Amino acid sequence: MKEDVEKIKGLIEKIKSISEESKINDIRGSLQGYEGTASRIYFSRLSDLMPEKYKFNGRSKNPAKDEFNCMLNYGYGIMYSNVERACILAGLDPYIGIMHVDNYNRQAFVFDLIEMYRIYIDKIVFKLFTTKKVKKEHFDKVEGGLYLNKAGKEILISKYNEEIEKKIQYKGRKIELQNIIQYDCHNIANKILKEGD
Repeated sequence: MKEDVEKIKGLIEKIKSISEESKINDIRGSLQGYEGTASRIYFSRLSDLMPEKYKFNGRSKNPAKDEFNCMLNYGYGIMYSNVERACILAGLDPYIGIMHVDNYNRQAFVFDLIEMYRIYIDKIVFKLFTTKKVKKEHFDKVEGGLYLNKAGKEILISKYNEEIEKKIQYKGRKIELQNIIQYDCHNIANKILKEGD
């Protein structure tokens, strides 16, 4: 565990050492590589902390190969919708990406921003599993993996709604989790406007 923490700290130092003069196109690949390495370490350790029957082998999507990823994917979907809405309300174009390359009809900026908020979904889902709120019957088998059924979605949505109303300390102020994304999007929009003056 300590060795993995040191590896992630090393990746953070590599990111910090990137010159501010660097062009995003020149460093995008490196940053995504660092992110991928840190993600593999993170999810491996997260699996170690899970109840034995719900341990998993890395991230999987469309369909998820295990219960944890299945619930995580649905949670990220909820968060994705919230980030997209916050972008639009703040006047930010969800299609203009920075790290995620602009592709036609793909909301690249939403993919960029959601990275900051995934941890909140991770915590919610992890708590559901470690407090034994999740059951095998909350999932249906589909070809190649699992699907979160109605009962499973209800449990996740209920916990999500409970958690997003809690106030947490964020950037020097107490703010409800549900308002953090909107707060950040407005700040980004304001910085863009100031730089444009």
